[in-house]
Amino acid sequence: MRVVVAGGAGFLGSHLCDALIARGDQVVCVDNFVTGSADNVAHLRDNSSFDFLEHDITEQFDVPGQVDAVMNLASPASPKDYYALPIETLDVGSIGTRNLLELCRIHDAIFFMASTSEVYGDPAIHPQTEDYWGNVNPIGQRSMYDEAKRFSEALTFAYHRTHGVPIRVVRIFNTYGPRMQPDDGRVVSNFITQALRGESLTIYGDGAQTRSFCFVEDEVSGFLALLDSDETGPINIGNPGEFTMLELADLVNELTGNEAGIAFEALPSDDPKQRQPDIALATSKLGWSPQIKLREGLERTIPFFADAIGVEHALR
Repeated sequence: MRVVVAGGAGFLGSHLCDALIARGDQVVCVDNFVTGSADNVAHLRDNSSFDFLEHDITEQFDVPGQVDAVMNLASPASPKDYYALPIETLDVGSIGTRNLLELCRIHDAIFFMASTSEVYGDPAIHPQTEDYWGNVNPIGQRSMYDEAKRFSEALTFAYHRTHGVPIRVVRIFNTYGPRMQPDDGRVVSNFITQALRGESLTIYGDGAQTRSFCFVEDEVSGFLALLDSDETGPINIGNPGEFTMLELADLVNELTGNEAGIAFEALPSDDPKQRQPDIALATSKLGWSPQIKLREGLERTIPFFADAIGVEHALR
């Protein structure tokens, strides 16, 4: 296949480019480096299966030649970024998504939409199944991200029903691994960076709120399983292992040998109390389930962060 990966220089997008090329696909990576990094795809620049196009997908464009699939991972995805870029986040979820859907319509290509567990908001059911409509504050502090993704899903299905564009919609649950920005504001990044610097780990609220963490290698393998299937989705791709923030903090401190402990601060508004994917559909329809436990994933992630922030470290 020849696959256009929008947001391909980002954390998840760059790993996806790697996986597509490793299995023999051709990749056209599209990114404008607002939150992505040229470093994430520098190792692919001389690969004959990789082409790069620096472009903002909110501006119309075409990709010459064959296009078999377009995978949309183009969006700020960390709180730090979408709080700083609220309008841009809404634009890329609406205008950008439509431009990519038009690209698919013109080339008769599959459209893969990377949505998010944030469409479930602060969920009233647990764990979250794909038929749950969510509990989202449409004007809350983080609504720019939640609503951009909800609109993207609606637009994707509208193109599927109106124009017959073949679609795949994935809902991503907290993903972590190498190439995350150390200062991106996500809890795994925050904890690892603070621990490596010998600082106390900041927990918002009492630390009883939960998240489910999926290592990037598992997440990308789920993407490819969905892309290669005939399922439209939406399908949850995440690790159903559920951890409190206190449990995550204790594990990070253990693995890094950090003895500075934990500091508690006030819980931000609209912060979900719990988040856990029901992956029954992914298991039954795609034959996919995550393989990497949280401890192993953190052990594979911490050295990247140590290098990124210039700290010498040996795992405990």
